[in-house]
Amino acid sequence: MSHHSSFIYLASQSPRRSQLLEQLGIAHQLLLAHAPNHPDEAEDAEALEAVRPNEAPTTYVQRVTALKLDAAVARHARRGLPPAPILCADTTVAQGRTIFGKPDDAAHAAQMLAQLSGSTHRVLTAVALQHGTQRWSALSVSRVTFAPMSTEQIAAYVASGEPLGKAGAYGIQGLAAAYVQHISGSYSGIMGLPLFETAQLLRGVGFAL
Repeated sequence: MSHHSSFIYLASQSPRRSQLLEQLGIAHQLLLAHAPNHPDEAEDAEALEAVRPNEAPTTYVQRVTALKLDAAVARHARRGLPPAPILCADTTVAQGRTIFGKPDDAAHAAQMLAQLSGSTHRVLTAVALQHGTQRWSALSVSRVTFAPMSTEQIAAYVASGEPLGKAGAYGIQGLAAAYVQHISGSYSGIMGLPLFETAQLLRGVGFAL
């Protein structure tokens, strides 16, 4: 594979994913839907992230990542942008077959954290990369064990604002770390972009890392 790009497009609003790519030294441009000037591009992220009945967490996270990448590839074509690989990722938190998405509000965040408290859950991050018409994907699965959290501790963490906008209502790289007893798997995957798997995909399209 000798199409050597000097950069990639990252189709994610997550500042953490952007920072993780920087950690690998990967030059990237954000490829986002900017709805205000392009009403046709007001993609419904919530519709993209809707869970189907009885859907297994691994199936779900891979399906949503593929949908996000489809939308990004279409956006890239519509805008007539220079060719380069397009990277997408999605993270979901699961306990058994229960999927924990982003909390609706503070009360929902507190409810999620109460369920995660004192137990182990899985963090699934799917990554997909498209270059031209070809697509490659990978899945990172990690386990996180939370120490028991009191109602007061949960309330204080929710009040920090950190849980909002994050799958499972916490960020491993923030204040929640005080309650993370054990992790196994990929720390960067738990943050939202598993660097080992991402590096493998990028090497496959000719990036020298």
